[in-house]
Amino acid sequence: EHAEARAELVNEAINDLQAATILANLWRIQNDAEKRLWTVRLEGEAREAEAERREAAEEEAQRQQALKAEQEAAVKEQRKKNKAKYAPVKDMKSGEYCELFYFTNIGLEEASRSAFTADEDALVMLPSSDGLHKWIPAGAAKDPKVQVVKDENLTWEQFNESAPRMVTFMKDNDWPDDRVNMHIAFWSALQNHRWRHDFDTHKQRALLLYQAQQRKRWHLAVGSSNSWSIAKINQDLLNEARETIFNQFRMQILSSQVRLPSPSSYQNRN
Repeated sequence: EHAEARAELVNEAINDLQAATILANLWRIQNDAEKRLWTVRLEGEAREAEAERREAAEEEAQRQQALKAEQEAAVKEQRKKNKAKYAPVKDMKSGEYCELFYFTNIGLEEASRSAFTADEDALVMLPSSDGLHKWIPAGAAKDPKVQVVKDENLTWEQFNESAPRMVTFMKDNDWPDDRVNMHIAFWSALQNHRWRHDFDTHKQRALLLYQAQQRKRWHLAVGSSNSWSIAKINQDLLNEARETIFNQFRMQILSSQVRLPSPSSYQNRN
């Protein structure tokens, strides 16, 4: 193509070298124009890509914001459910002591039955043994055998059920973080104490008694100048709790023993 174009330019006024120079200049001019067009095209594509990136980023930010709002709404709804779930529990916000029993499986089950309605003649729906649901009177749904168990008389299994739930209750009801963390540290210390898995069951029971005693005392003192932290275990007080458990056990043994009549009583009868 270059040779044909050069041949067309060659005449009496333009020799072959001049024709080649003219063609080279024309090619350079055209190439520069194409470069500029290519640069403009690339810049346009880059602007379009940047616009698409910003649009995608904005959409992702909106999606994340909507997801966060949805999660916050779900958390609020869950808190409402938790508050309703623990509705029969005493108002712990006022600093009153509340037994852990209310947060055990059996305690929550009974509380949920009682929370349905105050009208014992009203009907409530409960699951039956066959997996189906049936309507029964609210009065019949309550278990008359269920009684509140004191903290010191709970089993360790019941303690493990109730303590995490009470922590959840505290958080859902906006307890101060320092009080929540104190209870977590307190109950964790009890679980990790060397007496927890001791062969001496009196020591295991002493931990539960100590827990009940210290938590009651803390609730009585909370908010006053005499308030203190129960996060760390006082071994001296724990030893006293163990002595109390042992003395109770000894009294039970003594009271269960059958006392034989003395020889003088036989003589008096005769």
